[in-house]
Amino acid sequence: QTSFPPFILSIIVGEILRLNEDPTVHGVALHLSENAYSNKILNAVKPEKDVDGVSDVNLGRLVRGDTYNCSISPTASAVMELLEKLVKTVDGKKVLLVGTCGPLEASLQCLLQRKGAMTMSCQWKTQQLQSKVNIFLSMPIWPAHAFCTTSCHTPRVHRAAQTNHPQITPTPLGEGKSTVTIGLVQALTAHLNVNSFACLRQPSQGPTFGVKGGAAGGGYAQVIPMEEFNLHLTGDIHAITAANNLLAAAVDARILHESTQSDKALYNRLVPVVNGVREFSSIQLARLKRLGINKTDPGTLTADEISKFVRLDIDPSTITWQRVLDTNDRFLRKITIGQANTEKGFFRQAQFDIAVASEIMAILALTTSLADMKERLGKMVVANDKNGQPVTAEDLGVTGALAVLMKDAIKPTLMQTLEGTPVFVHAGPFANIAHGNSSVLADKIALKLVGEGGFVVTEAGFGADIGMEKFFNIKCRTSGLVPSVVVLVATVRALKMHGGGPNVTAGAPLKKEYTEENLQLVADGCCNLQKQIQIAQLFGVPVVVALNVFKTDSHAEVDLVCEIAKQSGAFDAVPCNHWSAGGRGAVELAQAVRKAASQENSFKYLYNLELPIIEKIRIIAQKVYGAEDIELSPVAQSQISRYSKQGFGNLPICMAKTHLSLSHQPERKGVPTGFILPISDVRASIGAGFIYPLVGTMSTMPGLPTRPCFYDIDLDPDTEQVKGLF
Repeated sequence: QTSFPPFILSIIVGEILRLNEDPTVHGVALHLSENAYSNKILNAVKPEKDVDGVSDVNLGRLVRGDTYNCSISPTASAVMELLEKLVKTVDGKKVLLVGTCGPLEASLQCLLQRKGAMTMSCQWKTQQLQSKVNIFLSMPIWPAHAFCTTSCHTPRVHRAAQTNHPQITPTPLGEGKSTVTIGLVQALTAHLNVNSFACLRQPSQGPTFGVKGGAAGGGYAQVIPMEEFNLHLTGDIHAITAANNLLAAAVDARILHESTQSDKALYNRLVPVVNGVREFSSIQLARLKRLGINKTDPGTLTADEISKFVRLDIDPSTITWQRVLDTNDRFLRKITIGQANTEKGFFRQAQFDIAVASEIMAILALTTSLADMKERLGKMVVANDKNGQPVTAEDLGVTGALAVLMKDAIKPTLMQTLEGTPVFVHAGPFANIAHGNSSVLADKIALKLVGEGGFVVTEAGFGADIGMEKFFNIKCRTSGLVPSVVVLVATVRALKMHGGGPNVTAGAPLKKEYTEENLQLVADGCCNLQKQIQIAQLFGVPVVVALNVFKTDSHAEVDLVCEIAKQSGAFDAVPCNHWSAGGRGAVELAQAVRKAASQENSFKYLYNLELPIIEKIRIIAQKVYGAEDIELSPVAQSQISRYSKQGFGNLPICMAKTHLSLSHQPERKGVPTGFILPISDVRASIGAGFIYPLVGTMSTMPGLPTRPCFYDIDLDPDTEQVKGLF
């Protein structure tokens, strides 16, 4: 049958477990129909008794190339033996697998690709099978790259190197930055025997169920288990949501209570008598000290001191702390809260941001320890009082509670790639509406683990103008780390778009300009790639361009991009086939990265922190985006003046700007010039440690498209397998 009811599933698993422990049984073979494969059944078999190599352990060893310590399907081995007798070698051949499924399909694909073949799988009932076969047969085969299997390799880099992974200005589909990151570490460790670690952000469920989908990589360059990676994982984003919204609730509740109670009533509730004893909590004692009240006995405060202590006098019009939700919901961009009668007429306009835009997420990504995180949480400014002074989470007395909610989220999650190389997943700030980088803690732990000569590959969201600029100017300032190489991800598809190609829309088929050779479009679009290389060079770090190759790219297009990239100042430019070939398809990239990392670099920041806020914004706008100048709205100008007076003027800048263009207008592709960059608002993330200008109409809550990804996501209730995530 096609699937098993739960009670039958339990019986089968129970029988397998019994056979595992039976010393007279030396192997277990499973005979299941195509749709009856279940992780619970496949992984119930002990690896050492797994005749067909169906368990994750055996398949993982096979993917890593550890063929001496894994069980391989006898059917797959027989197919390979027959093929080698018939055609002598499959290197450079195209192999179509029809009718295979599950572990047998995975084993065959792995064995064939390790022999240098290009593979494609489909079922007998596949619609338009003949046309798909014809497309496959017409696809170009890229030369196989040599890889080193020497176990005593001595690295040329005599220190742990950190590489940063931005991309060119992307299409709405993304250009495979995470996939390249995974392919690179698989190549370094599984094929060149160089210690490496990937440090990735945890995906938000907004894009996972919205447009972009997950962020686990793809094809044979993935983080596994992919479903857990793209969904709740260890709940870090949920912890951030809970902490953020607790603080938001505390702000509004405090305004309500102060507006409806006398000083005495507030004091009696804030410092109650418990079991006949009245005492301040530790966070209340800290507030008294900040107010200059050096008393510890609640009964000794004067009326004036009590008033100062109990009244924060928050000005509701200055509240900047918003509630968050990890879902794309455009109807929460502007809301009215407090309309129930119980809130006694205190209502105001507010909004929701997406959870990963929370300052608490930025703090998680930039913190270096529990103590540092707690201090940063306390410094978060939520509003101003009626005298224009900042009101913080510490003033509200909520710092300790926030730290408790975040105590487990501070720990990076250890995962692995398909080829068994290690990955840290931690934090997940967007790069267009936050600073867009994985955590400092993950980077530092990974650098310690890879040791001398190892590599840590850490990603930066979107283009060099977005995530990379913030990586250098914000993250590197916090961590004190100096990157060795920038790996800039490009695709022929995106370059054609920048060269004047038709619009690329998520969910719609690509126009023929993107699936047929068009050297003129590619050449015209390389202006964007050249600009991204120039941006990286502003920081004095060598650039390696990784061209993520798609099956529709021609040899001539690939060669053209690589040649232009090298002429434009890239240290090297390398085509990558990791999606179809795993780490083997990124070996040339890994070799280029190692060579680039061995070069001396002259890393420098883009601006001095002592410069005025406006000047720092202008430097980014002109030198990075290519703007002629900036234009501040009255609101932005007022906020900058307020933050400067409050002593926050020496912080770095975190621009919130569209990722779809170097300018503020998503439709302007290539390299726009002569534009004035409008700054509509400016916020301060004091705990995270940066000033946060909003460019143009940038929204901090994405919306769902007409056809979101959730149409394709489903769960098989019998096998508990998740379908449709990518």
